[in-house]
Amino acid sequence: MSRETEIVFKVRLDDQNMPEKISWTATDGPQGEGEQCKSIMIGLWDGEEKNTMRIDLWTKDMQVDEMHTHFFQLLLSLGDTYHRATQNPFIQEAIKNFCMDIADKTRAWEEEKAI
Repeated sequence: MSRETEIVFKVRLDDQNMPEKISWTATDGPQGEGEQCKSIMIGLWDGEEKNTMRIDLWTKDMQVDEMHTHFFQLLLSLGDTYHRATQNPFIQEAIKNFCMDIADKTRAWEEEKAI
């Protein structure tokens, strides 16, 4: 038996259309009025066009260090998802290595900025 579920994102914008607040709810979720988040990054596959569409939003109050962490965790999770979908361990390992490399470069860049 099939069923439907729904995920809804609400984005409050300022007068310059910059996200001030992002909240989300899911019909299967326990969050009631909605959980707040500072960023959403959604990838959608268009099978007809063979193209990926993206929705990348973050609130004005999201700090750069939060974005670093969010981005690295997202990249790592993409590697895990790719492995689950394809069983290709080489790409998963390559993504992990890439993440470690950009984490080192980001750390060095942040330290250089602080000087």
